[in-house]
Amino acid sequence: MARPRIALLGAILESNRFAPPAEKSDFTSLTWLAGQDLLDEARSATPKLATEFAAFVRAMDATGSWTPVPCMLAASHPAGPVRAAVIEEIIETCEDRLRATEPVDAVYICNHGAMVAEHDHDPDGLLMSRIREIVGPEVPVIATLDLHANISQRMVDACDLIVGYRTNPHVDQIERGEEAAFAMRRILATGNRPKVAHIKLPLVPASVTLLSAEHPYGTLIDYGQRRQAEYRSKILNVSVFGNFLFSDTPDNGLSIVVTAREDGQCAAALAGELAEMAWSLRKNFVRQLTSLSDAVAIAAQQRRNPVIFSDAGDNPGGGGSGRTTELLAALFKAGASDCLFGSFCDPELAQEAHNLGVGNRFMARFNRSCDTAVAWAQWDVPFEADAEVLALHDGDVVGERGMTAGRRLALGPSAALRIGGITVVVISDRTQTADPVFFHMFGLDIATVRTVIVKSRGHFRAGFAGWFAPSQVYEIDTAGLTSPVHDRWPFAHLPRPNYPMDAHTEWSATLSD
Repeated sequence: MARPRIALLGAILESNRFAPPAEKSDFTSLTWLAGQDLLDEARSATPKLATEFAAFVRAMDATGSWTPVPCMLAASHPAGPVRAAVIEEIIETCEDRLRATEPVDAVYICNHGAMVAEHDHDPDGLLMSRIREIVGPEVPVIATLDLHANISQRMVDACDLIVGYRTNPHVDQIERGEEAAFAMRRILATGNRPKVAHIKLPLVPASVTLLSAEHPYGTLIDYGQRRQAEYRSKILNVSVFGNFLFSDTPDNGLSIVVTAREDGQCAAALAGELAEMAWSLRKNFVRQLTSLSDAVAIAAQQRRNPVIFSDAGDNPGGGGSGRTTELLAALFKAGASDCLFGSFCDPELAQEAHNLGVGNRFMARFNRSCDTAVAWAQWDVPFEADAEVLALHDGDVVGERGMTAGRRLALGPSAALRIGGITVVVISDRTQTADPVFFHMFGLDIATVRTVIVKSRGHFRAGFAGWFAPSQVYEIDTAGLTSPVHDRWPFAHLPRPNYPMDAHTEWSATLSD
């Protein structure tokens, strides 16, 4: 096939069931691109869209002639269930563009995999199945997904290959986009359709236990890659999806997805082997957090190495508001000094600092106007302190390290405020602080402070690895929409029984139909 026509599309949202709904504005403010605009952005020097999508396009460009058919890519920061009308508009736009063009030879879908809709527990699978209905059973469909995806059988049935991230923090999006492109070339060249095996376990761990450089998740991923190599050319991909607890869906649970080039029995055997291993490690998928009082005590210690705190209960990367004040207020009240705190999402406060200018002092009122009707208001408690405006920035930056390296970020009007011994970064776009650029854009030197606090769950580990070893990282047990403590949440849709919520859960390897 000299010049294959490949449709490009996707809908990216990680849904926290307990967060406010994802509106169309949540997508248009981040990524809402179609047609040539989508292709142009993917090929730009510093794309603002999903890294793996751009990597797929560039890998296809580098490996031969092809005809891209850019349909639509929509992406939102993590939020609650997407409005039914919004996801239907995205799907229908993709469908209309597919129908309007000549038949395609293949489809690439770039999703997250943990989306929830008002009307559907599995809108990722809904999109994939509807695309499959249009292109028919003979057209290869390949998808890339975040490793926090909640894999449904509907997704598996609609795709010839699902490629999941292997790293958490996520730093392999380029490699996974390239892998999808190379697999696409191979499938089109050989005509051989892969065989997929999927096993879901009644194991529903919180994201804090899903670090790929640590046991048990990293052990499981590494073992899967080693076994794939031992199968040599028979296995095309091994992906281990940890699930996203807060989606609260019937499809939650750790999933093993193994894709063979041709031999379905090989895929089934390896999937079963990995599932058995994962279940044997289930008790290791529980993690203890550092209490708020201990965090305050650590911050007060004078003779210690620098440390970084994760405000674990308020991770905007998991649907958190980025506005909880519990940890900030506790540190300020205790007189903590030599601290950097990033980043507090408060557009009004950031704009006030811009209006006042650098060097001016004022009473900084965090959360001065909070909508008490939204889900996170109970934790977005107002807090105020005398502050000095240290520095200002327009928030247009390019990521430096970790998951956002080389990606353009639009953080909106931003400010660095000094309150007591704490320098607080205030931004206007609800984004987790996973990259040192949040501090560097103000000229703040991470190496010169003793305590850094970030509103991020895990991705900061890659961004800040140059300053903090794993032993210098503390995950603080704070309140908020991403608190990883299972029994604090009124889960209504998770499969039961499951571990760790039901300690005596039993399971034996059974391949999904």
